[in-house]
Amino acid sequence: MKYSIKEKFWGFGDDFNIYDDNGQSVFFVDGQAFSWGDKLSFQDMQGNELAFISQKLMSWKPKYEIYRDGRLFAEVIKEFSWFNKEFTLDVPGPNDYNITGSFWSHDYSFSRSGKVVAQVSKAFWAMTDSYGVEIIDGEDDIAILATALVIDQVLHDEKNK
Repeated sequence: MKYSIKEKFWGFGDDFNIYDDNGQSVFFVDGQAFSWGDKLSFQDMQGNELAFISQKLMSWKPKYEIYRDGRLFAEVIKEFSWFNKEFTLDVPGPNDYNITGSFWSHDYSFSRSGKVVAQVSKAFWAMTDSYGVEIIDGEDDIAILATALVIDQVLHDEKNK
């Protein structure tokens, strides 16, 4: 499945619209303004929360938690590396995703068990942040899309420091 993620240009907080490859809105991400740490509500178009993303502030490494149905589902962790950035989407069991690539140019991939399962690329021509995300069938689209948003938040925070 192919998606595009577009940050809303005007508004309080970090709000995003997510579109399918036909240009139809499929998800909305509502960022809470004026909160300690980033907090994002990942919703379907009827306003039902599918996931909640919360930045964990007291951590040695940048870490975000993804909740589903009020329970911790996964963590996104920025790994320490001397030369390259690397992220892990840590889900219960042996299903972790490794995320590598050129994050500053917003070109990176999600791999699981050595197989690339999703690609993210950024369109530089848009006035607001715009990303393309392609996910192979059978993967967890919401977890991958939520993680792409977390990576955007981490890069934005690093840029503003």
